Amino acid sequence: MYLIKTPFWLRAIYPNCIWRKPANEKVIYISFDDGPHPCATPFVLEQLNKYNAKATFFCIGNNVLSYPNIYESILHHGHAVGNHTYDHLNGWKVGTDDYINNIKSAGNLIASNLFRPPYGRIKRCQIKSIKSDASLPQQIIMWDVLSADFDEKITGEQCAKNVIKNAGPGSIIVFHDSAKAWDRLHIALPLVLNYFSTLGYRFESIGDT
Repeated sequence: MYLIKTPFWLRAIYPNCIWRKPANEKVIYISFDDGPHPCATPFVLEQLNKYNAKATFFCIGNNVLSYPNIYESILHHGHAVGNHTYDHLNGWKVGTDDYINNIKSAGNLIASNLFRPPYGRIKRCQIKSIKSDASLPQQIIMWDVLSADFDEKITGEQCAKNVIKNAGPGSIIVFHDSAKAWDRLHIALPLVLNYFSTLGYRFESIGDT
């Protein structure tokens, strides 16, 4: 089970996380989790370039190690990157020490003050540990709208509808540049970019200051 639109009560439970950005203009923040990937990430970069769009890529350390040239291409195109742990750890299933060490391992490869917990699952004690260690990424980025492109039971068109119906100014949107999401991502992303571009939106990366 997952929620497409993040409800207020969930944001209230984790007030130290960033769920959306303040926006008085038509700006949305598209993000991609789980890359880099040799097929999905170059496609994403190509699509973003068509719309002069900037995005934020939350990368898995092990994937950065496997595909360093693709990771460098993300940076070369002017996009932001964030830490997504080294091994895509579920914070609910591991101890705090192991979780923090995994973030640090990814940090050796990913220079960023942004962190997104895989699956959005993180314990409050893990948040506290992150916030108390200045060597770790201090901005914990969640999301406002989930495309659900990881769900193999739905179509790419449905993923696009999930975003189009729920996103607005300041929304942080999640896609995945991964093998699992590919069948839906390559359909949904162009539809979303075209729709919001037609409405006059800008696509910006999440700042890491």
